[in-house]
Amino acid sequence: MSSLPYPFLRETFLNALEESGSACSESGWDPIHLTLEDGETSCFMPLYLKDHSMGEYVFDHAWANAYHQNGLEYYPKLVTAVPFTPSTGTRLRSNTAMSQQHCRQIVDEVINIAEDTHASSWHILFPEDNDLKLFDDPRLLKRTGVQYHWLNKDYQCFNDYLAGMTSRKRKMIKKERDEIKKQNIEVDVLLGSEISKEIWQLFYQLYERTYAKRNGTRGYLTQEFFERIATTMPEQIAMSVANQNGRPIACALYLFDSHSLYGRYWGSLGEFPFLHFELCYYRGIELAIKMGLQRYDAGAQGEHKLVRGFEPIKTHSLHWIRHPEFRKAIARFLDEENLAIDSHITQASEMLPFKQS
Repeated sequence: MSSLPYPFLRETFLNALEESGSACSESGWDPIHLTLEDGETSCFMPLYLKDHSMGEYVFDHAWANAYHQNGLEYYPKLVTAVPFTPSTGTRLRSNTAMSQQHCRQIVDEVINIAEDTHASSWHILFPEDNDLKLFDDPRLLKRTGVQYHWLNKDYQCFNDYLAGMTSRKRKMIKKERDEIKKQNIEVDVLLGSEISKEIWQLFYQLYERTYAKRNGTRGYLTQEFFERIATTMPEQIAMSVANQNGRPIACALYLFDSHSLYGRYWGSLGEFPFLHFELCYYRGIELAIKMGLQRYDAGAQGEHKLVRGFEPIKTHSLHWIRHPEFRKAIARFLDEENLAIDSHITQASEMLPFKQS
């Protein structure tokens, strides 16, 4: 596979979000992206001015409530993130290697922007480890979270993966996959250029259906967003399509780069036992193995992933808080929360289905 960049920071992906009306001023994601020009270095960092906390997946609603209870305004705030995308990755797109000095310049500039926009805070969500090192700045508080990712340990096929599990968990997964066959369901995994317009239309209907069932909305993303990424970046897209008696009944969307597979959205026309696990977990694992990818990030939350071999992984965010007293209070909260996250990861690791070495 040729080298593929982190898909969510590509210009085509961010443009699709903004130009489709999914992430724009009207939806509360006002783009004011930052560009740093320093000699030969040219760097882009996404930056949004926001008047709400939806679509972020690093939850600060309690902070906003505390501000409100004390007669202070938490919104607007500044956010460096990929809208609606809780996937760890770089938050800097640069033509040369970045330095800590460059990132100190960025922090200075964002704080100036915060002054101009009356923003209470700035939040960098889901940065990769290298970004954490570059933004090692005393002005930024560090927060940790947890997700569940599948890690490729040089598996050659899905059965290699199952072989490392205890007998009981291995039988459970085989039984779940057998139930798919008993329902006369067949699954095709299509790469971007193989996905027809009809399947994309069905996918969007299912996407809306999933959100309607979950919270009564149509979802954050517009149909135009999916149409745009289908045509502008098909080389980084795949989709699992389930067919029952020749009729498509469910879809799951993935994006990928040279290292990782990212499971994003799924939907189905009805309730089909274990179909969610088949499309969103097992087919993704098979695809990652086939493509030689090292990691499968199947989305936020979902402790039920643990018994299917998705391991607890720390995620991170960085936070600049303008108000000095609230900064102290939030720092104390984060110290306690970080300890709780460490404890959860220890306990969650004990639930993994793998044989003890």
